[in-house]
Amino acid sequence: MKITTPLSKMKATLNSPIEYFLETNEGGISINEMLDKKVSITFQHKIECIICGKPTKKSFYQGHCYPCFLKSPHTAECVIKPELCKAHLGIGKDLEWEKEMHDTDHFVYLALTSGIKVGVTRAPQIPTRWIDQGAVKAIRFAQTPNRYLAGLIEIDIAQYVTDKTAWQRMLKSEYPDLNLLKQKNKFVSLLNPDYKNYVSEDNRIETLNFPQRSIPSKVKSVNFDKTDTVEGILTGIKGQYLFFDNELVLNIRRHGGYVVELSCSDEIMPKDTLF
Repeated sequence: MKITTPLSKMKATLNSPIEYFLETNEGGISINEMLDKKVSITFQHKIECIICGKPTKKSFYQGHCYPCFLKSPHTAECVIKPELCKAHLGIGKDLEWEKEMHDTDHFVYLALTSGIKVGVTRAPQIPTRWIDQGAVKAIRFAQTPNRYLAGLIEIDIAQYVTDKTAWQRMLKSEYPDLNLLKQKNKFVSLLNPDYKNYVSEDNRIETLNFPQRSIPSKVKSVNFDKTDTVEGILTGIKGQYLFFDNELVLNIRRHGGYVVELSCSDEIMPKDTLF
């Protein structure tokens, strides 16, 4: 199999193990089917904006050209800092998009990635957000009617727990053995009383099983700004990373819009639809 295509964030479905797919110019392909096969990904020295499709010499914010980076709601500051969101006030780069994406139900959650972390995501993005972050377990902490309130609760809990992931430890599956329900109850007791009405009654602990043949003791991240080709036997997928048998890992989402030639030693047939 050999396909030339711009890269985009891998899509995933919550099975055991998680199933990963990549959209290409020839259709959707299963990344899981490439496990244990020799895979080669070669950068073609072209980048296409993931919003407008125009060529760009440099990628901004995971695949945007500079004009789209400036005007796209996907790159708004509140995407990273939910507490700055103003969609509920009718303010944003694209009000229709903000209304649909940010002025709607959001969850604050606790997840085990490299350690326990707090995060925010839209309700329909569960469990996608957890998969993308490489979380092995997660639990809903609070549910709010908009992104702004979720951001305030996240800040309150971030006094006691990180909102960041140590990517190398996550990839090596180094995380503490914690009971997320006990952690949730602990943070509920510490929560600002103004936010306690938003605490989720859903105490299910979701477990995520990633397709990995082995857990690496070392990982070395590579990117197409410094190297043209990444190749080897594909040994695993976690978060948005591909693992190779030579301890190299490639973050697919970081290379959104990068045009590559993707080849696999076996014939993987593209599908018209991913799901």
